[in-house]
Amino acid sequence: MPTNILMPALSPTMEKGKLAKWLKKEGDTVKSGDILAEIETDKATMEVEAVDEGTLGKILIADGTDDVAVNTPIAVILGEGEKVSDISFEARVPRAPQDEGKKANAAPKSPHPEVPPKAASKGDGAPNTNGSRIFASPLARRIAKQKGLDLSTLKGTGPQGRIVLKDVESAKPGATPLAKSTAMAQPMSDDAVLKLFEPGSFELVPHDAMRKIIARRLVESKQTIPHFYMTVDCALDNLLSLRERLNGQAPKDKEGKPLWKISVNDVIIKALAMALMRVPDANVSWTEAAMVKHRHADIGVAVSIPGGLITPVVRKAETKGLSQISIEMKDYAARARVRKLKPEEYQGGSSAVSNLGMMGVKDFAAVINPPHATILAVGAGEKRAIVRDDAIVIEQQMSVTLSTDHRCVDGALGAELLAAFKSYIEDPGLMLV
Repeated sequence: MPTNILMPALSPTMEKGKLAKWLKKEGDTVKSGDILAEIETDKATMEVEAVDEGTLGKILIADGTDDVAVNTPIAVILGEGEKVSDISFEARVPRAPQDEGKKANAAPKSPHPEVPPKAASKGDGAPNTNGSRIFASPLARRIAKQKGLDLSTLKGTGPQGRIVLKDVESAKPGATPLAKSTAMAQPMSDDAVLKLFEPGSFELVPHDAMRKIIARRLVESKQTIPHFYMTVDCALDNLLSLRERLNGQAPKDKEGKPLWKISVNDVIIKALAMALMRVPDANVSWTEAAMVKHRHADIGVAVSIPGGLITPVVRKAETKGLSQISIEMKDYAARARVRKLKPEEYQGGSSAVSNLGMMGVKDFAAVINPPHATILAVGAGEKRAIVRDDAIVIEQQMSVTLSTDHRCVDGALGAELLAAFKSYIEDPGLMLV
């Protein structure tokens, strides 16, 4: 019988994506492993592979369609001897939301065993007041709680009637409050903002998926994480001297170009990783039930790309040499700018670095990116007049600001982490022993 191709979940948190481009057309023969289409999430472009052989009989979702929910049928593959007329009506259109009591028996069979439709679980369903269960994504639950909305009053548009983020976002603020005291303050409406400006004096540029995700995550971070900040100045003379010597000894390719070139940021990544291993109580993530203590320092590095930023993660950075970190970051940055990073390359991590020093910024405070408990904001290196042994001297220095999640990294612990980082930056030879 005809086989549905479903919108895949490209990451554990993905609920919808953009079907950017079909690479096959109706009537084309496809084999297992053939690339059928390109899917865009907020930060990456991924490819959809065929898992069955046959003919691409019907494309259900057109190129350029935004907000396609995970597990929505996007195309149908016909087997040998099958015709387009064999495609049932149910395969032609996304399944409509069903009553909660029918979901368990009505879930469509997925031809993708690696991305099955989400089943109800203890973490996904909560009892309703009438004894039935409410099925909603974890993100939808969190945002509904922040907005003070009762999930039992919302109608889900996700797979099998599951309540997803857009259902919560489209609910009228205050229409179904759980308790007025628990609702977050709401921002100005679009109409209220636009009324403040003269008609014709502006243009509206719709937000793309990346900007929407960045905005939502930053608001969540500032509303749910108690940020705490501390700043130190680090001397750079020893670091710059070591960096110059190492780059001078870098091996070269056949054309005489260095195989790697260590940057100050590469050293910062290594120093933060080493500091987290020296102060393991700061190498953590918060959950409501327990503290997650990481065995390795996986350092995310903020990379600016058109329309926003992405944070590829250097895994086990404490175990890697500066040249290896340099090579990885060069590759990550190049692929990030064309949105070719894989989800596992930019998700997770135990801390992060955001460096605006190359843009002349002296110091700033970064917003924590969950599940991290810390992020290090790095300012520009510059010559400063400082006092040493009662004498004024000129030194290369930079200011760094550590933002911490005060639930798990308090002031004393954060200061200990900063002190360890400062020691590695000012005496980088310590990272080699």
